Amino acid sequence: MKVVLLEHTPHPDSVVAAAARLCYSSSDIEIIRKRLEGPKADELVKKLIAMGHESPLEHVSFTFGIEDVSRALSHQLVRHRIASYSQQSQRYVKFADFDYVVPPSILADDHARAKFTEAMEYLSQVYGELLQSVPAEDARYVLPNACTTKLIATMNARSLYNFFNLRCCRRAQWEIQQLAWEMLRQVKEVAPAVFSAAGPDCWGAQGCGEGDMSCGDPPERT
Repeated sequence: MKVVLLEHTPHPDSVVAAAARLCYSSSDIEIIRKRLEGPKADELVKKLIAMGHESPLEHVSFTFGIEDVSRALSHQLVRHRIASYSQQSQRYVKFADFDYVVPPSILADDHARAKFTEAMEYLSQVYGELLQSVPAEDARYVLPNACTTKLIATMNARSLYNFFNLRCCRRAQWEIQQLAWEMLRQVKEVAPAVFSAAGPDCWGAQGCGEGDMSCGDPPERT
């Protein structure tokens, strides 16, 4: 898995702070921004988050380049609706000898790993043969969820909070859980105040929302 924060709103902590202060100030926007520099902006943003005043978070966005993940992961990712996605097409890109993701549980089991590899090799062969007689858009129907893909995803900070809330949870599927933690690590570097409270559901004031399905073992705070 490769994850790169490609672009983001410049000075995200300051932008969120200014947007929040504007709601309660008669001053011009530029004056507000000058008053909210450094620690003042950080303090206000953290106060907003603690109060649950989340709408100002929508003013900053973050764009990620994501590669070497499975189609199984990308199908979960696009369930996060308030975002923009551009994904490598299986219609226009041919995948002869495709790469694939192997789950850790399969890697740990010699028999399962052998059967999995056999299946991937067979599907790769069938896909290649189909390409000789049908369009790639039809041959792709035999490609597995394990097949790797790449995409660019953009989310605003409020949507990312929801994403981290759900996908950093220990009960999230292992691959998207890895993705979420890496994305969180990178956005914290550029917007530490905005994402100061971001993480799995159990880190919040209300605690774990999984009920009887709770893992009972919250991740260590970072």
